[in-house]
Amino acid sequence: MASDQARDALLSREAMISVVERLHRIWSTGDLSLIPEVYAADFVAHFPAGWEFSGRSGVREVIESARNAFPDRTETIEDIIIDGDKAVTRYVSPGVHKGFFRGQAPTGERIVVDEISIFRFEGHRIAEQWCVTSRRPGGLAS
Repeated sequence: MASDQARDALLSREAMISVVERLHRIWSTGDLSLIPEVYAADFVAHFPAGWEFSGRSGVREVIESARNAFPDRTETIEDIIIDGDKAVTRYVSPGVHKGFFRGQAPTGERIVVDEISIFRFEGHRIAEQWCVTSRRPGGLAS
Protein backbone atom coordinates (compact mmCIF):
# COMPACT_ATOMS: atom_id res chain seq x y z
CA MET A 1 0.00 0.00 0.00
CA ALA A 2 2.68 2.49 0.99
CA SER A 3 4.61 1.85 -2.24
CA ASP A 4 1.44 2.44 -4.30
CA GLN A 5 0.92 5.76 -2.52
CA ALA A 6 4.54 6.77 -3.12
CA ARG A 7 4.31 5.76 -6.77
CA ASP A 8 1.12 7.77 -7.28
CA ALA A 9 2.38 10.87 -5.45
CA LEU A 10 3.12 13.80 -7.70
CA LEU A 11 6.75 14.60 -8.25
CA SER A 12 8.01 18.00 -7.26
CA ARG A 13 8.24 20.62 -9.99
CA GLU A 14 12.05 20.39 -9.86
CA ALA A 15 12.01 16.59 -10.19
CA MET A 16 9.66 16.75 -13.19
CA ILE A 17 11.90 19.35 -14.86
CA SER A 18 14.91 17.09 -14.26
CA VAL A 19 13.18 14.12 -15.94
CA VAL A 20 12.12 16.24 -18.92
CA GLU A 21 15.64 17.63 -19.30
CA ARG A 22 17.01 14.05 -19.30
CA LEU A 23 14.46 13.10 -21.97
CA HIS A 24 15.66 15.90 -24.25
CA ARG A 25 19.29 14.90 -23.50
CA ILE A 26 18.50 11.36 -24.73
CA TRP A 27 17.15 12.70 -28.03
CA SER A 28 20.05 15.18 -28.39
CA THR A 29 22.87 12.75 -27.63
CA GLY A 30 21.47 9.31 -28.40
CA ASP A 31 22.34 8.10 -24.87
CA LEU A 32 19.91 5.18 -24.87
CA SER A 33 21.03 4.02 -21.41
CA LEU A 34 18.80 6.74 -19.90
CA ILE A 35 15.58 5.39 -21.44
CA PRO A 36 14.56 3.20 -18.42
CA GLU A 37 15.09 6.16 -16.05
CA VAL A 38 12.86 8.48 -18.07
CA TYR A 39 10.19 6.41 -19.84
CA ALA A 40 7.57 4.13 -18.28
CA ALA A 41 7.61 0.56 -19.60
CA ASP A 42 4.16 1.10 -21.19
CA PHE A 43 4.94 4.57 -22.59
CA VAL A 44 2.85 5.75 -25.58
CA ALA A 45 3.71 8.64 -27.93
CA HIS A 46 1.19 10.45 -30.15
CA PHE A 47 2.55 12.50 -33.06
CA PRO A 48 0.95 14.36 -35.98
CA ALA A 49 -0.84 12.44 -38.74
CA GLY A 50 -1.61 9.53 -36.42
CA TRP A 51 2.02 8.41 -36.02
CA GLU A 52 2.43 6.60 -32.70
CA PHE A 53 4.99 4.41 -31.01
CA SER A 54 5.03 2.68 -27.66
CA GLY A 55 7.14 1.02 -25.02
CA ARG A 56 10.79 1.54 -24.27
CA SER A 57 11.72 -0.52 -27.34
CA GLY A 58 9.62 1.82 -29.48
CA VAL A 59 11.40 4.83 -27.98
CA ARG A 60 14.78 3.20 -28.67
CA GLU A 61 13.86 2.41 -32.30
CA VAL A 62 12.63 5.94 -33.04
CA ILE A 63 15.65 7.59 -31.39
CA GLU A 64 18.03 5.33 -33.32
CA SER A 65 16.19 6.09 -36.56
CA ALA A 66 16.19 9.86 -35.89
CA ARG A 67 19.88 9.86 -34.89
CA ASN A 68 20.82 7.87 -38.03
CA ALA A 69 18.91 10.30 -40.25
CA PHE A 70 19.98 13.45 -38.39
CA PRO A 71 23.24 12.59 -36.57
CA ASP A 72 23.82 16.18 -35.42
CA ARG A 73 20.22 16.75 -34.29
CA THR A 74 19.73 18.40 -30.92
CA GLU A 75 16.74 19.52 -28.87
CA THR A 76 17.05 22.91 -27.22
CA ILE A 77 14.41 23.60 -24.57
CA GLU A 78 12.86 27.06 -24.81
CA ASP A 79 10.13 26.69 -22.14
CA ILE A 80 8.96 24.15 -19.56
CA ILE A 81 5.55 24.42 -17.91
CA ILE A 82 4.47 22.08 -15.11
CA ASP A 83 0.83 21.48 -14.12
CA GLY A 84 -0.24 18.54 -11.98
CA ASP A 85 1.05 15.31 -13.52
CA LYS A 86 1.95 16.98 -16.83
CA ALA A 87 4.92 18.89 -18.19
CA VAL A 88 4.84 20.92 -21.40
CA THR A 89 7.99 21.78 -23.29
CA ARG A 90 8.58 24.04 -26.25
CA TYR A 91 11.82 23.16 -27.97
CA VAL A 92 13.76 23.60 -31.21
CA SER A 93 15.31 20.67 -33.08
CA PRO A 94 17.84 21.48 -35.82
CA GLY A 95 19.80 18.88 -37.81
CA VAL A 96 21.16 17.96 -41.23
CA HIS A 97 19.18 15.24 -43.05
CA LYS A 98 21.92 12.65 -43.79
CA GLY A 99 20.00 9.35 -43.69
CA PHE A 100 16.63 7.75 -44.44
CA PHE A 101 13.86 8.82 -42.07
CA ARG A 102 10.30 7.55 -42.20
CA GLY A 103 10.67 6.62 -45.87
CA GLN A 104 12.37 9.82 -47.01
CA ALA A 105 15.80 9.64 -48.62
CA PRO A 106 18.52 11.93 -47.24
CA THR A 107 18.55 15.44 -48.70
CA GLY A 108 21.66 16.91 -47.06
CA GLU A 109 19.46 19.85 -46.08
CA ARG A 110 19.71 21.48 -42.66
CA ILE A 111 16.24 21.57 -41.17
CA VAL A 112 14.86 23.21 -38.05
CA VAL A 113 11.70 21.94 -36.39
CA ASP A 114 9.78 23.78 -33.69
CA GLU A 115 8.11 21.30 -31.34
CA ILE A 116 5.73 21.36 -28.39
CA SER A 117 5.21 18.24 -26.29
CA ILE A 118 2.92 17.46 -23.40
CA PHE A 119 4.32 14.73 -21.15
CA ARG A 120 2.13 12.85 -18.66
CA PHE A 121 3.92 11.38 -15.67
CA GLU A 122 3.17 8.19 -13.77
CA GLY A 123 5.36 8.14 -10.72
CA HIS A 124 8.91 9.16 -11.65
CA ARG A 125 8.63 8.36 -15.36
CA ILE A 126 6.92 9.68 -18.45
CA ALA A 127 3.99 7.49 -19.46
CA GLU A 128 2.53 9.40 -22.40
CA GLN A 129 3.48 12.15 -24.85
CA TRP A 130 1.54 14.29 -27.31
CA CYS A 131 3.73 16.20 -29.73
CA VAL A 132 3.08 18.79 -32.43
CA THR A 133 5.78 19.86 -34.86
CA SER A 134 6.30 22.64 -37.36
CA ARG A 135 9.21 22.71 -39.76
CA ARG A 136 10.59 26.19 -40.34
CA PRO A 137 10.58 27.37 -43.96
CA GLY A 138 14.02 26.99 -45.46
CA GLY A 139 15.21 25.25 -42.31
CA LEU A 140 16.68 28.46 -40.91
CA ALA A 141 17.00 29.06 -37.21
CA SER A 142 15.63 32.35 -35.97
